[in-house]
Amino acid sequence: MKKILIVDDHKEIRRLVEITLRGEDYHILQAENGEEAIEIEKAEKPDLIIMDVMMPGKIDGIEATRILKKNPESKGCSIIILTSQGQKEDIEKGFSAGADDYFVKPFSPLELIKKVEEIIG
Repeated sequence: MKKILIVDDHKEIRRLVEITLRGEDYHILQAENGEEAIEIEKAEKPDLIIMDVMMPGKIDGIEATRILKKNPESKGCSIIILTSQGQKEDIEKGFSAGADDYFVKPFSPLELIKKVEEIIG
């Protein structure tokens, strides 16, 4: 069973993404911020992380993505940024940090499912 880590400071968004992916055969993990995401990634080794950008704490989603992609043990984990920040410069920051894809909220659940299936089957 493939593991997906959903990282967002809003419980409602984490729940929405979980419900979106529920019909598939995935084990869903959740984190509220970048620091927690890094710790869960180390312990659980998810196949995919769906990462918000703006979260409380010292590490936002862009920095968490950068840290995970630079670490030899986690760099192979795919990361989809899912955020309300949709300006061209925001998207460029996400990809330069190592994101595999970038979705802007509000997002299409069908497009997210399609992308998740494309990335982790």
